[in-house]
Amino acid sequence: MGEIKLRNSMTRKIEGLAPIDPTNLRLYVCGPTVYDRAHLGNARPAIVFDVLYRLLCHVYGKDHVIYVRNFTDVDDKINAKARETGRAIGEITEETIGWYHADMDAIGVLRPTHEPRATAYIPQMIAMIEGLIAKVTPMRLKGMCCFLLPLILTMAACHGAQSRI
Repeated sequence: MGEIKLRNSMTRKIEGLAPIDPTNLRLYVCGPTVYDRAHLGNARPAIVFDVLYRLLCHVYGKDHVIYVRNFTDVDDKINAKARETGRAIGEITEETIGWYHADMDAIGVLRPTHEPRATAYIPQMIAMIEGLIAKVTPMRLKGMCCFLLPLILTMAACHGAQSRI
């Protein structure tokens, strides 16, 4: 079996991939927000992770790789489009997902193993956020719950900055 080497953005080094379980690799990728036609910003990650998925399948075997890419089918942009057009949100997202599939199929991007929709997991998202709130003191800002400090430290580390806190 060949070794896959990837750039670790946290350490800023090229490192060998060391799966927790080489017989059960799981790849989760944030997919598009489905309010309009796909654009280059949607295609780039689809192509990049398609290449990674194919590589993982080649090295570890297709039966050992699960690839999940979600559809964000709840968003202010979708709500605005529904208001502008007078169409139902579900109708817009179904149509847009169809366009997205057709466009990605046309450029040869494989479909993931699973494509969950955000709206199917709202209760689980709420429970996860409630769990975070119970563990970390969040900052409340204009009705939103922000976990700012851990995010800033993580982002700084990913960009090679030293923490001054």
